[in-house]
Amino acid sequence: MAELNALTARQREILVAIVEDYIATGEPVSSGAVARVSLVSSATIRNEMAALVEAGLLEQPHTSAGRVPSAQAFRMYVEQLSKGQAARLPGPTRAEVESRIDLSLAGVDGAQALLERTSQVLAMLSSGVGVAMGSPMAQDLLEHVHFSRLAERRVLAVLVTRGGMVRDRMLVLDRDLSSVELETASNFLNEHFRGWSLESVRAELARRVEQERSKYAVMMAAAQQLWARTMPEGAEQAVYVGGVANLVGEREDRERLREMMSALETKQRLIELLNAYVDAKQETVRVVFDLEKTAPEMAGLVLIAAPARVGGDSLATIGVIGSKRMHYESTMNAVGYLAGLFDRVLDVGR
Repeated sequence: MAELNALTARQREILVAIVEDYIATGEPVSSGAVARVSLVSSATIRNEMAALVEAGLLEQPHTSAGRVPSAQAFRMYVEQLSKGQAARLPGPTRAEVESRIDLSLAGVDGAQALLERTSQVLAMLSSGVGVAMGSPMAQDLLEHVHFSRLAERRVLAVLVTRGGMVRDRMLVLDRDLSSVELETASNFLNEHFRGWSLESVRAELARRVEQERSKYAVMMAAAQQLWARTMPEGAEQAVYVGGVANLVGEREDRERLREMMSALETKQRLIELLNAYVDAKQETVRVVFDLEKTAPEMAGLVLIAAPARVGGDSLATIGVIGSKRMHYESTMNAVGYLAGLFDRVLDVGR
């Protein structure tokens, strides 16, 4: 497989020109089209294009004399962009992208609203599918919990995490608890477990209930039951998707389109896809071209994604799933800028 460093400067220039022409037109690119934006002759370009085909960077559709970039060519193009060495396609500047994002996030309050708006903004800016996936709640930290008695054996639980998630759930209990008992339980949880991961609270409550053999155990058991109903087994992940219709025009195969749309609408499939390719510890935007390895129905699509952090902890994964013909520079700028905004917008614990 060809490496960027193995190409000559002329070959890199021609490859960038072909990729950008293909992104702009969607049509196979001829040597004449490249010659119009280059000082090199068509004959020389034809020779270089033949070498790029041999290297696996260009492909020839059977009915056309032109060439189209391979997945490896797009990878090299993105690498060039990251180094600031690729030519710039017409499109919004970084400052324009950031300004549009700032305007779009005005008035957003809370992590859930921010995740939902993020998916919409990314879809709008990229003409692809915007995706925002919150981290599993069990990995988040407890900020506050409150229980309110609604009726006999029925309680409203409101849970707020350090990551800004707010969750309310109506609980049906095994036995009735008074308002005083509910207040005591919430005060106990807030005093002893604020700042703990939600999963750790469950484990510690179970340990303390097992140890207690006094009247104190009654209150402890009530707190454990309330917590178990508020945070049932199995970590939840909020997934927001925007702009699925943006990809409809990219696919002619109806069956593959149906499979792709189904996958995008299935949250668990998206969770698997994002978890497979985005590491919460990564510091930069990642561009992935081989989605079909995890999701065959995503063949031909590209993922541009990054983790979003709050206070150093990963709160979400955000990104765009789109055509290989997307505007990579502006989309990468949008994903990177939005990922960095979570800490500022949520301003948690400050």
